[in-house]
Order: sequence, then C-alpha cells, then structure tokens
Amino acid sequence: MIGKSVVSLVIFLSIIFITYFITIGGLGGGIGTVDLRSQFSFLSNTRNDTVIPCRTGSPLRVFMYDLPNRFNVAMLSRKFAGGDDNSPVTSRNLPPWPRNSGLKQQHSVEYWMMASLLCENCLKAESSEAVRVSDPEVADVFFVPFFSSLSFNTHGKNMTDPDTEIDRQLQVDILKFLRQSTYWQRTGGRDHVIPMHHPNAFRFLREEVNASILIVADFGRYSRVMSNLRKDVVAPYMHVMESFLDDDVPDPYNSRTTLLFFRGRTVRKSEGIVRAKLEKILHGYEDVHYEASYATGESIKASSQGMRSSKFCLNPAGDTPSSNRLFDAIVSHCVPVIVSDQIELPFEDELDYNKFSIFFSVKEALVPGYMVQQLRKIPKEKWLQMWKILKEITHHYEYQYPPKKDDAVNMIWRQVRHKVPDERLAVHRTQRLKVPDWWR
Repeated sequence: MIGKSVVSLVIFLSIIFITYFITIGGLGGGIGTVDLRSQFSFLSNTRNDTVIPCRTGSPLRVFMYDLPNRFNVAMLSRKFAGGDDNSPVTSRNLPPWPRNSGLKQQHSVEYWMMASLLCENCLKAESSEAVRVSDPEVADVFFVPFFSSLSFNTHGKNMTDPDTEIDRQLQVDILKFLRQSTYWQRTGGRDHVIPMHHPNAFRFLREEVNASILIVADFGRYSRVMSNLRKDVVAPYMHVMESFLDDDVPDPYNSRTTLLFFRGRTVRKSEGIVRAKLEKILHGYEDVHYEASYATGESIKASSQGMRSSKFCLNPAGDTPSSNRLFDAIVSHCVPVIVSDQIELPFEDELDYNKFSIFFSVKEALVPGYMVQQLRKIPKEKWLQMWKILKEITHHYEYQYPPKKDDAVNMIWRQVRHKVPDERLAVHRTQRLKVPDWWR
C-alpha cells in the first residue's frame, strides 16, 4: 500500500509540473520557448568577470598605533629625525614621499597605507575602503606603521654594514612594543596588519609575527608556515616608470614596432637565473629587444620608451618570483609576458590576469623559438582587446595621496577585509579550545 501511495504521489506531482510548463509555454508563444534557467535561478551559470566588486557596507575600521617617529617618518624627513621622536604625525605634517628615492619607492606600500589612514578628507569619502578609529575596542584590525622595507633599504641594504644593527634594533624594539600591547596579547597578533613588502624586510625577527596579516610582494623568501594566501595580502610594487596617460594613437598595434621587450639585470639568483638563459634564446630576432642594464635614471627613461613602443613586455622572475617590471609594463600598457612559475599576483580574486597578460612556464619559455612563435600567432584584434583592458585597470596599481577610489591602497585594504573572517575564526577557536588543536 505504501509503495502504491508513493507512485501515485509522484504521478500527481509530475502532472502538476507538466501543466505548469505548458501554461508558461503558452504565455510565451509555445512550450519550445520556455527557458528552464529563468524558472530556476540555480540552473543559471551567468557571470560577469569584468566587473570589480564595489565596497559594500561600512569601511574597514583600523586602529593605527602611534609609534615613535624613528619607526617610520624619521627615515624620510630630517625634521622628524631631529625633533621630538614622539611628536604625532598628521595629514598636515606628513612628509611627502621623496621624488629622488629611486628604487626605494618600489616597496613604499607601508608609507601609502599609513598616509591613507591619516587622510582627514577620506573619512567621509564613500570610496575609502578603510578608516582610522581612535577606539581600539571597535577596530576590525590593528595597523603597525613600521616602515620595515625602508628600514632595510636605509640601514641594512648591503646586509653586512654596521648600520644593519639599526635595522635589527628597530625590529627588536617594535616586537617589544607589540608584546606589551593588550590587543596584541588578546589575539596573538592575528588581527594586526604589518607591511613587509621588501623580501628582506623584518628579516631578523619576522618569524615572531607570523600570525599577523602581512603585506608582501610575493612568498619567495617565506616558508609556507609563516606566510600564505590564506592570511596575507600580495600588494603591487609601486611602479618606477611614469604612467602612460596619453596613449591614444589611431593604430596602437602597428605603432608599437617591437614585438617583445626586456631591459634589466640578467644576472639573478634562484628562479631568476632564467634571465641569462632567455638572453641567449632571444638573441638574433630583429623585433625582440633584450638588453642587460642597471636601474639608473637614464636607464629607467630608456626602459619606459621601450615599453611604450612594444606590444609585449617580458617579465621573468628576479631574485624572487615577482619584480617591479610587471607593474611598469601595466602602466605602460605593454601586454605582460610572465615567466615565473611561483608568482602570486595582487588582487587576483578580483582581476583576471589572463585577460591582459600572457603566461609561459619556465620550461616552455626555454624552448628555443617557442615563445616568440606563440606571440606572433596572437592576432591584432586579440592584442587590442588586451591593450584596452590594460588601460582600464591601470588605476588599480596607482599609489597616491589622497587615495582615490579603487586605487592600489584602497584595493589593498579591501584585500585585508577579505582576511578578517579567517582571522576571527582562528582567534575564536583558539580562545575556546581546552585541548590541543586537532587540526594541527
């Protein structure tokens, strides 16, 4: 009896569904016009990969520690270096990033993040992804404005200088400061944001802050236990070359006469040894420019001109998987050709790099003739499409003060927001566990 009842119920429901679809089909001009996906939204697979999500809700609430100036702006300005070490930094006395800083500006993420929190006019701007709060109890995250990259570039760049001790002492002192903080103690530093963009930044004591949200260029100098995509943010280098603002020639494809361009250091360590091998493989092509050079003022100008007159710009790994060259190429609207097997890219959950970049594995790139052959096969229409997208997304890689909507620093803060749920999960689990964590 139960079996007959089930069969009867199935037949009854089937009749109702068939009648429903016939009715809908009649309203639409026939049953053949019915789109099941329109009736059941879960069957729809529609998506728009070109849309960048806007900020939803209130901005990220950030408490920024008031550190003595020797940890940050004193490295930029003699006024702070020679004055009261505890005089507060505000939007009115914040020193500008020096124009003559050369390659130091590549890793200046720490400065722009600090500046964005000092910006008074940004507090009411709907485009701001983060705002500074004075009450640590309402903060989502805590920002540590220690210029660890600038400290390395200023005090320890040659690794063996006596000045290296200054860099080391700053790390010792900031760690002591943090460990005395009630808010650091409360979460073990998990809700603290620490810029560590230069691969050698915070190099003496970085393992002591490995629970924090680190702002890095890549993971080339970190173990997986210390730094990973789950908790950390990959931030773009600040480009050294000027942005190409008037790139509006009638025929951009044919006006760029060089097929593939590279200008830079060819003697590198680790994965970067591919550069010397590529120099030999790419020799002899009339429309390929591959030149060894060092970063000087004249060299940067020549590289900028070369990128702006090339269709594709080669971006092999350096001493670490990433290099500033990628972001110089983007703001020059030169389609990046990325040869780096372990590279991680900024904002990749929001930007599809396949739409404006070409990727080759190191193995593929080292096959004689293969890379050039593949680039020649890319039709003009495809290249123009990538070039147009580069022009549209360039603003995501601009560091500036005051910050603007969806620029580099706002994109970074949005990435930090994405890390907060995992950080809170880890904190809450740790606080309630009475036994060792079985997931470890």
